[in-house]
Amino acid sequence: MCSDCSLLFSLVLLLLMATVRSTQVHLSNANGIRTAVFLSPKFELEPGSVAEKLFHNIDFPRGHIAIKSFDAEVVDETGNPVPLYETYLHHWIAMRYYRPKAVENSNSSSNQRAEKSDYVVIKNSGICDDLLPQYFGLGSETRKTATVVPDPYGIEVGNPAEIPAGYEEGWTLNLHAIDTRGAEDKLGCTECRCDLYNVTQDEDGNALEPEYIGGMRCCYDETKCRLIEGYRSPRRGFFMKYTVKYVDWDNSILPAKIYILDVTARWQRSNNSKESSGHNCQIEYLIESCSTNTAHDDCIHTKSVSIVLPSGGEVIYGVAHQHTGGLGSTLYGEDGRVICSSIPIYGQGMEPGNESGYIVGMSTCYPKPGSIKISSGESLTLVSNYSNAQRHTGVMGLFYILVADPDQHSPNATSAPHASVHEHKKTRLPHYVWVVILLFQAALVLALVITYRRKCRKSGYESIAT
Repeated sequence: MCSDCSLLFSLVLLLLMATVRSTQVHLSNANGIRTAVFLSPKFELEPGSVAEKLFHNIDFPRGHIAIKSFDAEVVDETGNPVPLYETYLHHWIAMRYYRPKAVENSNSSSNQRAEKSDYVVIKNSGICDDLLPQYFGLGSETRKTATVVPDPYGIEVGNPAEIPAGYEEGWTLNLHAIDTRGAEDKLGCTECRCDLYNVTQDEDGNALEPEYIGGMRCCYDETKCRLIEGYRSPRRGFFMKYTVKYVDWDNSILPAKIYILDVTARWQRSNNSKESSGHNCQIEYLIESCSTNTAHDDCIHTKSVSIVLPSGGEVIYGVAHQHTGGLGSTLYGEDGRVICSSIPIYGQGMEPGNESGYIVGMSTCYPKPGSIKISSGESLTLVSNYSNAQRHTGVMGLFYILVADPDQHSPNATSAPHASVHEHKKTRLPHYVWVVILLFQAALVLALVITYRRKCRKSGYESIAT
């Protein structure tokens, strides 16, 4: 019927608009640094619910490039930033991988923690064995934490000489968001307390140990935190908006290695070597509240671990990742010198990026090139401090550092500093390209409208208005 035809026209139009929205990219080029802004596939949340998603084959700059920064935040369907007291961003991470070229290229969403068997994850340089493989990642602090890689350094990706024959490079985005609207205990929800989620087993069906009272194993995808009785609010759609700044790779760039350190790591040293033989990272830990006789300001929980990097170099960047209650984290050298100290920034207001009571940023370290060095085999000490005026579950004490060897250039670097500029001009998508795409989609919709109207007329029905 014509009413059905009109409904179909609307659905087709909405589908095409949604397709444009979910894949839209903004490109710009300033001072040789390109900026690409992407949206993840859409995910939805209702009050108390959890979204923990793996989006494979996400949009990402292609080619042999040096990444200069990677920033992300949660936005709503109109593109507006979402405050943490409504949708708490527990964490997001971006992982790099190789996959056979024959593998389907479509984006896929999954709540599985493991990558597909035909994907080869390219982990950062250390130090945890199988966990924390990401190249980039933060949490609630993402909006006010600097991620810029200083010149002349860059994070090298897309080197064709390193990609195995028959494979191609891709990226996966993992995000973990919790809708705390109407939550009975917002902090408890963000710390994934098991009793608030009414969870007794993890997402794989394994029973939780009695001493495990909170953490990521209790707030996996589609679980729900306890709400105030009678609270109602609509389900909403969200996107992860991520911005990548990068330049074409050339031989003037020094490659920086990414090290992610974890204060929960259980390190073991070989008997006759300074090398670490065990890299078992727990990622999260429990902090019990201090004695009731202790003054509030003296309630400080300190956790530390000794770490040995596989190789040394110059530290060019450092930042910690902590949860609510965090007081800061410091990485020390073997001689006690401070390599980097990173302190949380707590919000003071209501606007996104300044939410009161939440960590909205972490201070970063940008040592003068050559001023902070780590020797090969040097034993480092990572210290993470939290307030334990109250109990905290599922907290983290991670530390990101970028380390560069000034004597090591990429063996496959391009000889000319700007050899790929012309290639960029060919692959860049100017605004008129998007106009052409939209016009093509509009023409497609118009063709469908005409086709279905003809079918309607043949069936003896005419449109009410022309």
